Amino acid sequence: MKELLTKAEITHKLTKSEIIQLLSTDAINEELFKAADRVRKQYVGDAVHLRALIEFSNYCRQNCCYCGLRHSNEKIDRYRLDAATIIEFAENAKNMGYKTVVLQSGEDMSFTADKLIFIISEIKKLDVAITLSIGERPYAEYKAFREAGADRYLLRIETTNRELYKKYDPDMDYDNRMRCLKDLKSLGYELGTGSLIGLPDQTVEDLADDILFFSEIGADMIGMGPFIPNPDTPLAAAEGGTFTRAIKMLAITRLLMPDVNIPATTAMETLNPEGRMIALQSGANVVMPNVTEGDYRKKYLLYPGKICINDSPFKCINCITAKIKSIGRYVSEDYGYRAKR
Repeated sequence: MKELLTKAEITHKLTKSEIIQLLSTDAINEELFKAADRVRKQYVGDAVHLRALIEFSNYCRQNCCYCGLRHSNEKIDRYRLDAATIIEFAENAKNMGYKTVVLQSGEDMSFTADKLIFIISEIKKLDVAITLSIGERPYAEYKAFREAGADRYLLRIETTNRELYKKYDPDMDYDNRMRCLKDLKSLGYELGTGSLIGLPDQTVEDLADDILFFSEIGADMIGMGPFIPNPDTPLAAAEGGTFTRAIKMLAITRLLMPDVNIPATTAMETLNPEGRMIALQSGANVVMPNVTEGDYRKKYLLYPGKICINDSPFKCINCITAKIKSIGRYVSEDYGYRAKR
């Protein structure tokens, strides 16, 4: 197993069966995490890129079985921010020192292409990078958003197992998801994708396929997190994913894709109080603090136990900056684009 780690650290290549071997044992976890941290340091350095997350709508047309925003969930208190409020939150983020704004929502089609183009173009005037995380759209809209100033797009595949995808994303089409990812890549976005770790019936073979897919699609950012069951979804009684397996997925991805951006996700800290710092010491180099103000962040509940929902944006950035410094890292002062090597 240690020879596999050495191979991965030096060549950044593993076969599917070798990835499965690493995922299937906890005997060398610490060695795995340290190897991923060394590769992170070598390829992307000690900087941590902070992305300001604005959750601007929790309406969604999709009905994913694992997500609290699913359109069949009648218990959620729905909201939409208007354009002026979204732009104001982005201005506040800029004033706090953020270099990237992430606009995230459910698949809320009341935000038409024209509305989003206006919001994107106004935020772009602030001289920040813009990441969109708004789901599946036609090619023409992706093109228009790119021309308006969007730089990155996050669209997680969630699982590359077609049967699981069909089962847990019942209103969606796997091939259309793939179409979206390829369209985004062709338009010159920095492409973000990722997977949900610990879905019912998901195997280590599936997870190995996910990692190989990230490389095949040419992703620039990989966002992964443990599946945390939401009581208001069909998977309420499911066991859920584990923190350890999520960190292992992150570490192996760093070994095989050494120069990509990998976030330490909030879901990891929901399962472990030091989750994001452990992730940063196991291959991650991005954190996405929430800059949505007021009660809205309490309503954007993909899963229960979400951290920091009562904190102000100022408290969040001060807290995460202090934690980053405590592990010998520093907050980046640039836009955080992938530097391919």
